[in-house]
Amino acid sequence: LESPLDIDDLIAIGEADSFLRSGLPRTVLRDLRRGRWAIQRHLDLHGLNRHQAHDEVAIFLAEATAAGKRCVRIVHGRGYGSPGREGVLRQLVKGWLARRRDVLAFCHAPACDGGQGALWVLIKSSAPARR
Repeated sequence: LESPLDIDDLIAIGEADSFLRSGLPRTVLRDLRRGRWAIQRHLDLHGLNRHQAHDEVAIFLAEATAAGKRCVRIVHGRGYGSPGREGVLRQLVKGWLARRRDVLAFCHAPACDGGQGALWVLIKSSAPARR
């Protein structure tokens, strides 16, 4: 969650609807959007400030990866309870996820699963590569 990104990249990621790690086929993101991956865990960030949310996301992803989970949901909310009704966590979470090497892709969840207030995240497998 700490690796450097150019400010222009951060702004683009925060406003983007989805993210796909460079070098991966577009079918990975398409399959994620279509719900072909089962959501195996979820995290709800409602009520947390940006520092608490940052820590919770880092712990959550580390635990999910260690447990061999591949697809998770992170609910960041739409920002309706924030000052100015602006989704601060919505933008920040996307930037944090894009910096992590273990995150392969993410997209907004469908309306029935949180819509613009939640992300589906595909995590790199923690299993050792077969030879």
